Amino acid sequence: MTHLQAGLSPETLEKARLELNENPDTLHQDIQEVRDMVITRPDIGFLRTDDAFILRFLRARKFNHFEAFRLLAQYFEYRQQNLDMFKNFKATDPGIKQGLKDGFPGVLSNLDHFGRKILVLFAANWDQSRYTLVDILRAILLSLEAMIEDPELQDSFPARFGGIHFVNQPWYIHALYTVIRPFLKEKTRKRIFLHGNNLNSLHQLIHPEILPSEFGGMLPPYDMGTWARTLLDHEYDDENEYSVDSYTMPAKLDMEKDLSPKNMKRSQSVVDPGVLKHNDKNEDDNTQQPLLSLD
Repeated sequence: MTHLQAGLSPETLEKARLELNENPDTLHQDIQEVRDMVITRPDIGFLRTDDAFILRFLRARKFNHFEAFRLLAQYFEYRQQNLDMFKNFKATDPGIKQGLKDGFPGVLSNLDHFGRKILVLFAANWDQSRYTLVDILRAILLSLEAMIEDPELQDSFPARFGGIHFVNQPWYIHALYTVIRPFLKEKTRKRIFLHGNNLNSLHQLIHPEILPSEFGGMLPPYDMGTWARTLLDHEYDDENEYSVDSYTMPAKLDMEKDLSPKNMKRSQSVVDPGVLKHNDKNEDDNTQQPLLSLD
């Protein structure tokens, strides 16, 4: 084992060997072969070419040198072509900070049964008067950048996304997906799941033991400030939070009044637990079908 694998559990090392073709005996040679390709793209400014950074891309592409370099080049090319997206690219940027405090994104504490991190976004929490969609995208990118610092996350960004799950999505998401679905690659289609209010279909893929109660899970309600505190550390503050008595959701919600940002605490989810449900076998068959069934 090399210093680049230090801190990894035996299980992770074995997974890297079997699933990613990672060989500690040739690790430095693999990294150098990717680094040597940098000179073939003088049009791109490669801001980082250190061993640990290149290793992430090798793992993301199962140690295929050419594919790893192509992903590395695409990564820096995207940053080069979108300078505004990465300007003041840190958690303390006002727009990113507000997005993070509202849970854009949130990151669950536990890994799924495949050892993957789970990002969650509560769409109804978006206060458009305080930060933009670009701020949210920047917060997500920053979060992904932070997560790849953890070498245990072999499937982390830059890598393959295991799945994108929509829960209690509005009708237009379903309509939009129906339109774009024929244009997506089969592999991509298999990773997009529209659950609607069907928690059974969600729990078949993400076990309830690691989910907060908003998703019918066994854990307490998700605190929107959890991930923000991780990234902001001592820069996190509650001074701009809305004042409410507690984090507890009211038993019966007025969607126009009770879920408005002015009546909520920043770390409070706006998902109505009553909307999401486990389907009963006695219900009408149409209500039991997950919205992923688009055929």
